[in-house]
Amino acid sequence: MKTLTRRIIAIGDIHGCSVALETLLDEVVPTRDDTVICLGDVVDRGPDSRECVDMLLDLRDQCNFVLIHGNHEEMMLEVVKKNSAPLAWIKHGGVSTLDSYGFSGDLKVIPRDHIEFLESGLAYFQTSDHFFVHGNYDPSVALAEQNSLVLRWRSLMEVTPGPHISGKKAIVGHTPDQSGEIFDIGHLMCIDTYCYGGAWLTAADVVNGTIWQANQVGQLRA
Repeated sequence: MKTLTRRIIAIGDIHGCSVALETLLDEVVPTRDDTVICLGDVVDRGPDSRECVDMLLDLRDQCNFVLIHGNHEEMMLEVVKKNSAPLAWIKHGGVSTLDSYGFSGDLKVIPRDHIEFLESGLAYFQTSDHFFVHGNYDPSVALAEQNSLVLRWRSLMEVTPGPHISGKKAIVGHTPDQSGEIFDIGHLMCIDTYCYGGAWLTAADVVNGTIWQANQVGQLRA
């Protein structure tokens, strides 16, 4: 477990929304004292996946950065690294990602450092009071023993879990609230607020409760 730092900031599903991400980071201004946890789904659906990855690569030099592995990173890497059939990825927003890299038939257009960055995602991250996963969890199973399908693919619409046996609060993404509001039920908070669909990208400081939101028009709200 990493040492707690001044701020512990989770960022919800970015999905290629570079304007929202840049606006949010300009407002939050992460420093080397901060831990910033990206909850996954950096890529797909929105228009600027490549630019979003570039911004997060730069962010790694500004703070203690943690990437959680999302289901969209999983789909992309299955195609890019394992030459799997691309149909599932294409169906779920992969076309916009390929377009952002200028794809014209050769996957080598995706830079090696981008692939390595996406491969570096963790299944989960935890602090003394919180744990961070992309999508969901089994409340009766230790974090190290969770099923990856549950962590990355299970929606809160399918199953909303109870409190985890660790006693820690869960911070998740993956299940978008199309109203742009945060879903918080005490033991669990979901901060996927549907940025790619026209709502908000959310960052939440889980230590002091500060919330920042930005959209693809460059607007901010607290």
